[in-house]
Amino acid sequence: MIAELGCGNGADLAMLAAEGFSVVGVDRSPAAIAEAGKRISQQFLYRQDLREHFPIAAHNASAVIASLSLHYFSVGQTEEVMHRIRDCLAPGGIFLCRVNSTQDVHFGAAGHRPVGEGQYLVHGQLKRFFDEASARSLCDEGWDVISIQEKTIQRYALPKVVWEIVARRAV
Repeated sequence: MIAELGCGNGADLAMLAAEGFSVVGVDRSPAAIAEAGKRISQQFLYRQDLREHFPIAAHNASAVIASLSLHYFSVGQTEEVMHRIRDCLAPGGIFLCRVNSTQDVHFGAAGHRPVGEGQYLVHGQLKRFFDEASARSLCDEGWDVISIQEKTIQRYALPKVVWEIVARRAV
């Protein structure tokens, strides 16, 4: 089973399901879950904040994807979420994520108030940006890092600089 955290409209889940993978999607937005439900069965979708208990059984996922969904939390909350991600993965399971880079054009969150190192309050929501050290720290405990790369991707029709991390849950 592949779990996507912050599944949005479910486009990636639908593609994976079409290739024969079992999928589960989690998103805190009711609108996102409704859109995803048009692509895959609602029984595989959960509306939930990632800071809460995961709906995925321990050691059940072969892979977890979190593309641009882990930068909305404080450092401590992110560490807790990472422990939950590791716990839901089977030993040797793969974790793939993307997080905002400090090299992104939105770094500094377009003039919003800083509330910590690389952290800004944007319309009442924390937004975090990662340098290489903080990106690497996501996989400090219980992970075998396969790759950490800073990349430019296309997001919302604009270039966006992210850290892309691929890691394996340590056995």
